[in-house]
Amino acid sequence: MGGISIWQLVIIAVIVILLFGTKKLRGIGGDLGGAVKGFKKAMSDEDKSAEKSEEKIESPKQDASFNSESSTEKSKEKDQA
Repeated sequence: MGGISIWQLVIIAVIVILLFGTKKLRGIGGDLGGAVKGFKKAMSDEDKSAEKSEEKIESPKQDASFNSESSTEKSKEKDQA
């Protein structure tokens, strides 16, 4: 009913093997697998770098509040002296 049966897939696979050969198909499969692996690695590296950049953004804010408190304390000490 409009779908592809298993026999049609087998015939297509045989034709593809006859046209390209097993060595070429193996090479194409290896290249495709390597590309997928590289893509996944790049995505995970991007996620890790995004987390690191978020940590770097948050830590200066904390340092800035600490620095502003210490500078106000220093100014108070100068006023008292």
